[in-house]
Amino acid sequence: MTERILGERELNRALLERQSLLERRGDALPRAVERMGGVQAQYAPSIYVGLWSRVAGLGRDQVTRALERRSLVQATLLRNTIHIVTPGDYWQLADATRDSRRGAWLRARAKRGPDRRAVTAAAKRMRRVLAKGPATRAELMPLADGDPSLFNGATIWLDLVRVPPAGTWERRRADIYAFADGWIERAETEHPRRHTITRYLAAFGPAPFESIQSWSGIAPAELRPVIENMELRRFHSEEGTLLLDLPRRSLPDPSAKAPVRFLPVWDAALLVHARHTGILPERFRSLVFSARTPQSVNTFTVDGAVAGTWSEEKGRVKVKSFEPLPRATRREVDDEARRLEGFIS
Repeated sequence: MTERILGERELNRALLERQSLLERRGDALPRAVERMGGVQAQYAPSIYVGLWSRVAGLGRDQVTRALERRSLVQATLLRNTIHIVTPGDYWQLADATRDSRRGAWLRARAKRGPDRRAVTAAAKRMRRVLAKGPATRAELMPLADGDPSLFNGATIWLDLVRVPPAGTWERRRADIYAFADGWIERAETEHPRRHTITRYLAAFGPAPFESIQSWSGIAPAELRPVIENMELRRFHSEEGTLLLDLPRRSLPDPSAKAPVRFLPVWDAALLVHARHTGILPERFRSLVFSARTPQSVNTFTVDGAVAGTWSEEKGRVKVKSFEPLPRATRREVDDEARRLEGFIS
């Protein structure tokens, strides 16, 4: 049964509430990461800043310790991009997306190689080395004939995590690899695709089917039957798009005040799967994502929408708004910038 029509502001406030951007929460880090649907992590500092904007009283060392203690793990997962997730979610997401990730990689290399045979052979060679313990990219690269494309493909044929100290604030390149089932306990996954859909909607819903598919990277033909067999709420957007959500999930008051928040590069709330929420106004999209900056730029939000960019220079946070801000709003932005300076310095 289809329920009411949801406007963009209602969808915006739902996203902010579920992403802990309406109010910082005092969650333990594993719970915070699950609530976010994982943290996109191609650039290590973005992990820390993204969590700082969502978790009350967070210190940088807490994030590094969580990775060292393995209550959080870093791995290539959704859409063949690096994410921070909990150990339990790692296995769910790995099992749900493995075939899709391999298929996407092979299709991308269909005309320019390497092929499946070369990739599986390289993976076999790398497996023998990794069986002895963690290894660096530099140690593994010769086993892929020094070919970065072959190396990246081989890692998709192995269930690997990236382990500390690599991929942390202190050592930012995530270039130390280990077998997942040697680093964390192997968890059973009975319905991994259902779990993946649930994680997405809990973090970003209500959302259209296409957004779930875009975020997960799972082929539509494989995803749709799972969704059709789930008990989900159904809304419509003002444009008539069907929106899906988890049952019994409340929606926040659309008039709720949204404080200024600073977001890092690659923050998942700004990616195309969340486009329907209006967190990134379309008139500013080309200023955040472009052919020159496909990874996006650091941004800050005002009233739940991106209003400018920020950068860090020698411990100072500098902000640049896209349009003039009211004086009171500018003070709020500057106050949050000073708090961020305290976190990163």
